[in-house]
Amino acid sequence: MSETVAVVRAARPNFLLLAPLCVGLGLAVAWQQGQPPALIDTLLVFVGAVLAHAAVNLLNEYEDFRSGLDLITRRTPFSGGSGALPEVPSAARRVLWAGLGTLGLVIAIGVYFLWLRGLPMFVLGAGGVVLVLTYTRWITRSPLLCLLAPGIGFGPVMVLGTLVALGARLDAAALICAAVALLLVSELLLINQIPDADADRQVGRRHLVITLGPETASRIVAGLLAGSYLLIGAGILAGILPTTALIALLPLPLALWISVRLPHVLDRAGELNRLLGANVVTLLSTLALLMAGLSL
Repeated sequence: MSETVAVVRAARPNFLLLAPLCVGLGLAVAWQQGQPPALIDTLLVFVGAVLAHAAVNLLNEYEDFRSGLDLITRRTPFSGGSGALPEVPSAARRVLWAGLGTLGLVIAIGVYFLWLRGLPMFVLGAGGVVLVLTYTRWITRSPLLCLLAPGIGFGPVMVLGTLVALGARLDAAALICAAVALLLVSELLLINQIPDADADRQVGRRHLVITLGPETASRIVAGLLAGSYLLIGAGILAGILPTTALIALLPLPLALWISVRLPHVLDRAGELNRLLGANVVTLLSTLALLMAGLSL
């Protein structure tokens, strides 16, 4: 494998669908407000979000290789990194520069929207940059921050940042959508930390799977899943979300199955991997269906 291929793999392109879905949520809320945004601004928001997600992945891969975590972790299709740098160690510096360069492009796009929208854009944009730069080296040392930071990045920062960038209002529907994304993404990172816990502990990480144990973490996973669907239901009942958003509840049976099965498969690698895959489907389909429900 060449160094260029290693850099591409380190960006984890198969996981980059999450960012466009979160931007799509913000865009759907803007459409619901009757404020169709400019096409160029919409394209820039989508590009910036994907680049920000890629930057997080690249810097995470570099830091995990540098700390030695990549050499001891048990990789699954959904956790443990891409494995690109252990296979091509000489690509490490290129991955670092790719991450920093990608982040530089994100900041350039952010400066354009800062000029366009002012202080609110600075607050959300600066928060996102801080999360990208500090996640692997510092945030993963704090259990609560490690739980919430990914969700904050894809929820409030990305969903609300989309609305601000496109000149839309931060109304109650926007806040609910941002909170749903926050809960689901935090749940995704938490459940994916279960197979990584032993390796993470050896390099000094302190997330909830390590500090509270996998059994307690599995109950938190169930709570985060339940909270996301309760928020959607409450938003519809309160008239904040349209009734068409009911389609976002279609993955609820799968979410309930994950919540019930997870405590029983914590030490069964094959079954746990299947559950992790089902969880990715649950998250992506819920966000996509919520976006569709808002747009109908």
